[in-house]
Amino acid sequence: MFEGSLVAIVTPFKNGTVDEQAFRDLLQFHIENGTNGIVPCGTTGESATLTHEEHHRVISIAVEMCKDKIPVLAGTGSNSTREAIQLTQFAQDAGADGALLITPYYNKPSQQGLYEHFMAVAKDTDLPIILYNVPSRTSVNMLPETVARLDKDQKNIVGIKEASGSIGQISEVIDQCSDEFILLSGDDGLLWPILAIGGKGVISVSANLVPEKMALLCARAAHHDVDGAQALHYELMVLNNAMFIETNPVPVKTALALMGKISDEVRLPLALMSEDHIEQLKAVLKRYALI
Repeated sequence: MFEGSLVAIVTPFKNGTVDEQAFRDLLQFHIENGTNGIVPCGTTGESATLTHEEHHRVISIAVEMCKDKIPVLAGTGSNSTREAIQLTQFAQDAGADGALLITPYYNKPSQQGLYEHFMAVAKDTDLPIILYNVPSRTSVNMLPETVARLDKDQKNIVGIKEASGSIGQISEVIDQCSDEFILLSGDDGLLWPILAIGGKGVISVSANLVPEKMALLCARAAHHDVDGAQALHYELMVLNNAMFIETNPVPVKTALALMGKISDEVRLPLALMSEDHIEQLKAVLKRYALI
């Protein structure tokens, strides 16, 4: 279910509140343009600054719009195990197809703490769970041995979004886990190399802008079209890099605003993109015929 190009979708804001109509329009855009799944309330969706009510609402709208069309993998992670359980249970009740749970941030748990955290959440839900490892955001790196232990010990932990940036570590995860375990790239720039070593897809920032191309790259890899996948990897390289000229999701929201799809509004402590970077971003978007 969770393979191919899943979009780490932004949460549009308007005058300080969630812009529900713009969000619905984005979801429809992805349904119509080949995206293989929707991931609301992740880092790109500014989950850290959503209220619980907003978090619930965004997941509910995604489920409503995508039902019987494409799966919804709801972001339900937290640095509080109790809160992660509550968010995951809400996602299950709302009808999500799965839950994406980031490693607890700031707390810096041990590997045993990570294991116990994810086991506690998994035992309190029937949803398939995708783990999320992104040390640059959380200050903790979940090691392959811990991932393999979770895969072995809990049947509804079905995969991981890996954003460690280490092809070596990602290879170890694939090697140590079961054949059914799903590894998804958490880094658009490493998608093709990760697919080449056994990854099954991506949770993508760039897919917010070019859903059909990210889905096509995954499809070409799945069909062993090495030359075609490699060509798309290089075609998308400049765009992928541009999405991180400032902190995600500032560049992607600015790009979507320049494309006329949403406001560029972000929540403090994030700030609007600098003018110099806006000009750089415009040049990239023109290169890809997005504006």
